[in-house]
Amino acid sequence: MKTTRIINGTLLTSGPRHQTLRADLYVTGRRISHIGTVPAEADTTIDASGCVVIPGFVQSHIHLCQTLFRGAADDLELLDWLRLRIWPMEAAHTPDSLRASAQMAIGEMMRGGTTAALTMETVKHTEAALQVVEESGFRAVVGKCMMDKGAEVPAGLQEKTDASLTESVRLIETWHGRDEGRVRMCFAPRFAISCTDALLREVGKLAAARGVMVHTHASENRDEIAIVEGETGLRNIAYLDSVGITGAHVGLAHCIWVNDMEQDILAHTHTHVLHCPSSNLKLGSGIAPIVEMRKRGISVSIGADGAPCTNRLDAFTEMRSAALLQKMRLGSQHLTALEAFQMATWQGACAIGQADEIGSLEIGKRADLAVVNLNTLHAAPHPDPVSALVYAAAASDVRDVLIDGRMVVQNSELKTLNEAEVLASVRREFAALTARAGIV
Repeated sequence: MKTTRIINGTLLTSGPRHQTLRADLYVTGRRISHIGTVPAEADTTIDASGCVVIPGFVQSHIHLCQTLFRGAADDLELLDWLRLRIWPMEAAHTPDSLRASAQMAIGEMMRGGTTAALTMETVKHTEAALQVVEESGFRAVVGKCMMDKGAEVPAGLQEKTDASLTESVRLIETWHGRDEGRVRMCFAPRFAISCTDALLREVGKLAAARGVMVHTHASENRDEIAIVEGETGLRNIAYLDSVGITGAHVGLAHCIWVNDMEQDILAHTHTHVLHCPSSNLKLGSGIAPIVEMRKRGISVSIGADGAPCTNRLDAFTEMRSAALLQKMRLGSQHLTALEAFQMATWQGACAIGQADEIGSLEIGKRADLAVVNLNTLHAAPHPDPVSALVYAAAASDVRDVLIDGRMVVQNSELKTLNEAEVLASVRREFAALTARAGIV
């Protein structure tokens, strides 16, 4: 088994018992084998002087398929953003364009210290994204988007209930658990207004029976909530609960407009909230009551969402934004840097059901970690390295990244993707896709 020795760094362990340690770390095979006193020899030695060593970020709400649309859907609110831009472009995807989009997204995230993500793809061609996850060494829980309702949905995204369920199950049976669980699958109904009651109820049953996650959107926009309430007589979270889409295996993206009753449901059912602060700001959707939900014991993690509604898949931006927004709402003492860091690491691991394997630096856990340089003009002198990481550091400060003990970024260079080839593919596929979608 290959070994890696990381010396002279400061470890930010995260997890419920977070520690800041001046210590070395040793990786044997896929796992962390020593912290503190480490063997003197290794296949690879990383000198982390001036750096912090952190568990890799776990982004709990991402759309790999949308990265190709970056900059093509600005200055719109959610429902118009979907109808006028995102759905037509998703419907125009081919396997080649989706592959380019996924490569760009995963390359960007790995370069920025993200080692795992919960992703929702589009209705078709999900296998192209899965192939990129597998080849790149990234860790992901991937879901095929499910949409069996909606009058304004493009033909390329319309599907029958049974066909949607059948294809989702096929992908789960084919891909779930590959490479010792690095590649996993989930059910991903888009949101309540694009899914029938029958589909949602069956997803709830199948997910429980098969032991996989459900990943969907909820209560992101007030118009969305009004539509759900008009159709069902229930507020969004209460409706999802009524059809079996709550629980410890469920992640609900956004949850901005949730009242006390709905927060009680989330807490009681142990449902995970997937917070996307930059997306919520850019779409003008609102600011989620994160502090209040955390006080109720609700698990809240962080994701960048899709590139067209945040423009960069950057965990540093999301940590900083999450903390600053809650301070603006409630006062400067709320949502500390450490809490934001834990949301971006350990809580993300909890959200995807892998906190026993990733999300903190502990002996025996998977070696998903990043080395971040804080010896920079914008981050020095960092008396509190957690504060420096959350409020001052940037994605470009990430120097080295390991996933499952494999070096995927070394000295800021991608090792499992060819960046020049990815960018060339992105330029070619973006031009072709926007032509197919009729978007200038």
